[in-house]
Amino acid sequence: MTMLDDRQTAAPWPAAYPRGYAVVDVETTGLARDDRIISAAVYRLDARGEVEDHWYTLVNPERDPGPVWIHGLTSDVLEGAPLFPEVAAQLSERLAGRVLVAHNAAFDWSMIAREYARAAVTAPVEQRLCTIALAKELRLPLPNHKLESLAAHFGVVQQRAHHALDDARVLAEAFRPSLHAAARDGVRLPLLECRPLTEWSDSPVIPRAGYRPSQGQGSWRPSRKRPACPYPNPGRYESDKPLMQGMRVAFSGDTSIDRELLEDRAVEAGLHVATSVSRLTSLLVTNDPDSATSKTVKAKSFGTPVLEESAFTHLLRDVAPAATVAVPKPSPSSE
Repeated sequence: MTMLDDRQTAAPWPAAYPRGYAVVDVETTGLARDDRIISAAVYRLDARGEVEDHWYTLVNPERDPGPVWIHGLTSDVLEGAPLFPEVAAQLSERLAGRVLVAHNAAFDWSMIAREYARAAVTAPVEQRLCTIALAKELRLPLPNHKLESLAAHFGVVQQRAHHALDDARVLAEAFRPSLHAAARDGVRLPLLECRPLTEWSDSPVIPRAGYRPSQGQGSWRPSRKRPACPYPNPGRYESDKPLMQGMRVAFSGDTSIDRELLEDRAVEAGLHVATSVSRLTSLLVTNDPDSATSKTVKAKSFGTPVLEESAFTHLLRDVAPAATVAVPKPSPSSE
């Protein structure tokens, strides 16, 4: 049966569904308010999720590129790239009249909206759809909500993770069967309104890239009861290598992402969130490593690796699985 025949014999398409989609992926210098887009890709899809065309561009962020070991885009590569205002019209042409689709769409949309606001242009996006939310609506049996898991579920092969064009391609190929499953089962798409930023003012220059103190957030908060981490501690984090499930991670100072949300993401990835720093701590995350807090002082004395928040959140995207699952040791009386 040809694709055309399949469309003709399929059940009526929901009239309430959007008439077109723009599957988007952006790579950035970090995740905070003042971080910048360094590459962007868009796959335009029709109402049924069929690919119409695709587009990709590098973007000069006019600052350091952030965690190069993740996205692979160095300052030399980005030096001759266009500035965002120079590609804004091309991006607008591909977004206009379509629902923006992304994996963790709140992040991609926030980065795009900020870039448009800096350029004094209104982003032509009215609605967005997060494929994580859609996967939950469809109750897909995924082990986690990573893009690679969604892709594997639909048999989509990824070639270059953290390359905007390939990530967008993978998401487009996984979105189409998700969209058809939703249409078949009468699932209402989890569409959210996008409110473009109309004004922008850059924050004061700060010493740490990708860092913005959270408004009204102090360094102290009551501890939360969390389930025990099921993975053994694999030891300390090593530079240029991925995080591994079971690593003990401590946080110190203000974070641009709400601290509880950041800790929740770490726990969901299989990390152990520690409330203090000891010789067993794998990593300290802080945007101010030169501060004299008890955690940073202990980290220095123990030689504990230290990462800034932006680098840590990028690493959270691809946490390596633990080799084994921790088994509680029997008590002496039971031996």
